[in-house]
Amino acid sequence: MWRSILASYGTHGSLELAEIAAENLFEMEPDNAGNYVLLSNAYSANKKWKKAAKVKMLLKENEMKKETGKSWIEIKDKVHVFIAGERKHPRMADIYLELDKFLEVMKKLGYKAEIDYDLHDVDENRKEELLRHHSEKLALIFGLISLPPALPIRIMKNLRICGDCHSFMNLASSITKRDIIVRDVNRFHHFKDGCCSCREFW
Repeated sequence: MWRSILASYGTHGSLELAEIAAENLFEMEPDNAGNYVLLSNAYSANKKWKKAAKVKMLLKENEMKKETGKSWIEIKDKVHVFIAGERKHPRMADIYLELDKFLEVMKKLGYKAEIDYDLHDVDENRKEELLRHHSEKLALIFGLISLPPALPIRIMKNLRICGDCHSFMNLASSITKRDIIVRDVNRFHHFKDGCCSCREFW
C-alpha cells in the first residue's frame, strides 16, 4: 500500500503524502533501493532537484543499486533485450532509423514528447532525446520491423511504463492497427485502436 501511495502521490498528487509513505517504506524495507528511487522520482517530478540528489546520494552511500530499466520482446523463439539508449543490438541502426520515421508520423498526428516524465535535471531538448530512447519504444520498433503486420506485439518491462511511453503506445496502436501488449511491473497494458485497457490509470 505504501509503495502505491509513494508512486502515485509523488508524481500526481501530494508530495507530503509521498514523503510519509517513503518514511514508512524505509522502516519496513531499509535495503530496498526501489523505494529510494520512487522518492527521488517524486522529488524530480516536482522539480525538487536538491532533494532528489540527496536521496540519490543516500543510495550511493548505502551501496544500493537502482535497477536498470529493460524491455524485452520475443521474435522467432529468441528473446531480444533492450535498455534505454541501447546501441549493441545488431539491428540498432535500422531501429533508430524506423523510430525517427515513426516519430515524424506521430508528430503530424499531434504527438509531443511529454518531457515532464523525464526526471533528469537537464534542458528540454535533452529530456526529449532521453524519452525517445526508452527501452519499450526500441522494443516496439523492433517488433514492427520484425513481425508480420497482423501479429500483435508483446513487450515485457521490468519497471513501470512512463506516461510518455504510455501515450506513445496508445498512438502507435492506432497508427499501426495492431494490438500492442506491454506487461510492466504493475499490470498488463493492452493498447488497441488508440486506447489502453488500463483506462489511463497505471
